[in-house]
Amino acid sequence: MDHFDIRDGVMHAEGVSLAALAAAVGTPFYCYSSATIRRHYQVFADAVAGLGDGDPLVAFAVKANPNLSVLATLAALGAGADVVSGGELARALAAGIPADRIVFSGVGKQVHELEAGVEAGILQFNVESEAEIDMLGAVAARLGRVVEISIRINPAVDPRTHGKISTGGADAKFGIPWDRVPAAFAQAAAHPGLRPIGLAAHIGSQLFDLGPVEDTIRRLGTLAQEMTAAGHTIKRIDCGGGLGVPYRPDQPLPPSPADYAAMVARVTAGWPWRLMFEPGRMIVGNAGVLVSSVILTKDGASKHFIVVDAAMNDLLRPSLYNAWHDFRALAPRAERRVATIVGPICETGDTFAEDREVEAVGAGDLVAFMTAGAYGATMASTYNSRPLVPEVMVNGDAWAIVSQRNQPAAMLALDARAAWL
Repeated sequence: MDHFDIRDGVMHAEGVSLAALAAAVGTPFYCYSSATIRRHYQVFADAVAGLGDGDPLVAFAVKANPNLSVLATLAALGAGADVVSGGELARALAAGIPADRIVFSGVGKQVHELEAGVEAGILQFNVESEAEIDMLGAVAARLGRVVEISIRINPAVDPRTHGKISTGGADAKFGIPWDRVPAAFAQAAAHPGLRPIGLAAHIGSQLFDLGPVEDTIRRLGTLAQEMTAAGHTIKRIDCGGGLGVPYRPDQPLPPSPADYAAMVARVTAGWPWRLMFEPGRMIVGNAGVLVSSVILTKDGASKHFIVVDAAMNDLLRPSLYNAWHDFRALAPRAERRVATIVGPICETGDTFAEDREVEAVGAGDLVAFMTAGAYGATMASTYNSRPLVPEVMVNGDAWAIVSQRNQPAAMLALDARAAWL
């Protein structure tokens, strides 16, 4: 469910007309619905409440949407954060997410990032290699801290999702192979500044099949029992995230949070450990749209092209993953036609949809790419020297620009001529 609907003949975000926003802000821009974010978080948090031992931690995957206002909205609901860089850590803290509700994941944490997490006093690091264990142990010793860690395992399961967002296969770069976990625990326990207290896994994103997730969580439980028997104290199990969202109306719906929670409850019944979850896309995906204007239409040898002012640098997912985003006119019309939707960048890859039946739109019409709240603005670039687009948040009848459009002059100001030029 989202809060984008047609009122008085034009698409609204909650109580705000997207056409009015386009007139005020200019296109393209991202728009986020506060009500949708709050609802999706609460539905997930309510579904997993009571699982495991103690209050589960729902740590929003910041990489999905690191906008400060998005994070602050979630912080007000009690969300934690799963971060994968020093920059994401800084954003989570700035948004008001307490350090003791932050988990630091990621396969290539640098020393300065480890230091930042230790100094902030975050809840735990999910370490992903034996080399990282030694790096973090050295940082903890130098700073005189004791740091709790979970070992992220590579469960060698096929998550049955797109290859570029699959993270649990045997040859994935993520985590430590499950058969090396006992040695990794012993290695961590040998560092005076490290406390190995948990296990973690995350097998991929946009998951529609709970079977591989169930297999992974079962493996976490088995390993936790083995580590306990070996004399280690296990406190937390991080079950990861990855639940899919419905991008296409003509495809089956993904498992609901209730479906997911029922599976977790069955697998973890009687577990004496606190559970952790890392939802990202399912919280913010349907909470955002990318609003664009049609520059022109043109006919090629065999295709009808709709050229919009948004581009692959604004929304990379179609080019990178061949991902589907519904394309809708802000003012719906009955006439439809087959068209290829492209942006103005000088790349054939700057294509949002190919030979798709869509509403017939023309120059000046306003359109929206739906379900763009996750992995949209966060993956944007300034390719072709195009400015990053603004982000707008709506709350009922109120709206605010929560990330400014960076203008060409500001982009130029970041460059400098070499002294010899």
